[in-house]
Amino acid sequence: MARMKTLQELLNTLPQQGELRWIGLRPERRAEMISVDIAAVSSKSGLEGDRYQGRTGQRHVTLLQEEHLPVIAACVGRRHVRAEDLRRNLLVTGINLLALKNRIISIGSVELEVTGLCHPCSRMEETLGEGGYNAVRGHGGVTARVLTDGHIRVGDSVALNASVSDR
Repeated sequence: MARMKTLQELLNTLPQQGELRWIGLRPERRAEMISVDIAAVSSKSGLEGDRYQGRTGQRHVTLLQEEHLPVIAACVGRRHVRAEDLRRNLLVTGINLLALKNRIISIGSVELEVTGLCHPCSRMEETLGEGGYNAVRGHGGVTARVLTDGHIRVGDSVALNASVSDR
């Protein structure tokens, strides 16, 4: 009989690789999102062309789980919800973003530290209608800090590198 894994072993087992499906930039507050196929990222300033560029802290980039879009849509009675409706920067599929908190991931050649959950704002009521805020709760994605400079491209792989404590 196989040995049961410890909780820590289970938490550290994430062999899946995801894929970057979409990149969106918010040029300024309340402006339309700009969809791009490639973006420059910097450990000093975050995502080039985004309104949060140049801010320090834990929120250089926001990531959203593509698999959560149909759930959000169902919660607000829509056929679909687009990534740009939620105003996140990166749409990822195939890897559980919520399992990556306090972990270091790579997207292409760039490393990011997943720093926390990305909670919805009151604008979700405006964008998705009544109940939009609560529909996004638990499905709003994660925030990340850029650790290495480089470029990310739609189609890049997304993979777990290490936990922050391993560094």
